[in-house]
Amino acid sequence: LAGFLPARHIDIMAEWNRITHDPAVMGGQACIRGMRVTVGAVLGMLAAGHSHAQILQAYPYLEEDDLKESLAYAAWLARERELPLASAASAAKS
Repeated sequence: LAGFLPARHIDIMAEWNRITHDPAVMGGQACIRGMRVTVGAVLGMLAAGHSHAQILQAYPYLEEDDLKESLAYAAWLARERELPLASAASAAKS
């Protein structure tokens, strides 16, 4: 999978050029370039089956790279993480 995603999308901390968080804009939700368009709204449109072309036509101020980075951001949030298992001693105390 590492060959498909740039390393920054696998790292624990990634830098985002187009995804912003500002408490004064949409309550701090992840937005596209500081605009009042949330990553969740973009992902919802994609999940509903809208094409990139349809979304860009409906939101002409968005760019193709905004959509791509929204998907990459979602993948980063949902990435697989390895967490240590509780030891048998810790489990016995519960």
